[in-house]
Amino acid sequence: MKSDARLLRAARKDPAAFRQLYDRYAEAIYAYHLRRAKEAEAANDLTAETFAQAWLSRARFRDQVNGSAAPWLYGIARNVLLASVRQQRLERAACERLGIYDRLDTLPGTATPEESWLDGLDDMLEELPPGQREALRLRFEDDLDYEGVATALETTPTAARIRVSRGLASLRRRMHKMEVSQ
Repeated sequence: MKSDARLLRAARKDPAAFRQLYDRYAEAIYAYHLRRAKEAEAANDLTAETFAQAWLSRARFRDQVNGSAAPWLYGIARNVLLASVRQQRLERAACERLGIYDRLDTLPGTATPEESWLDGLDDMLEELPPGQREALRLRFEDDLDYEGVATALETTPTAARIRVSRGLASLRRRMHKMEVSQ
């Protein structure tokens, strides 16, 4: 049986070698994410992202643990998890400021924004780049998860998250400018 380090070296030219590494660790990485995310769908997404990142950085792997890639993979998994948590925090904060709540954010509807608060929102949305505007529409109007947004936009879930994040950030900046000028 080849060591993880040998598989990663071979995977630079042979995807089947990476598949062997995936088969060795996919279940354990999934369990790691499931313990933290508490949702099977989220754990699947995080596991996929972990191995996507491992694939992209396979040439940078340095064997520091006698041929085992486990610490390297768990390090990637940890970084993917932290990035996901950070992204969710940013999204939730932006959604709260914009008054948009997705199905994961079942915040109590104690306050209804004034209709005047929404003045100009359609114009601001129209000023966004088409990819960001469509990503926001799919995510919040159509209530799609990032996998669904990615499928609709023919991109990756990570790229879909980035488009949504950038669109929300742009709206936030424009709304802030509007508030300051009033």
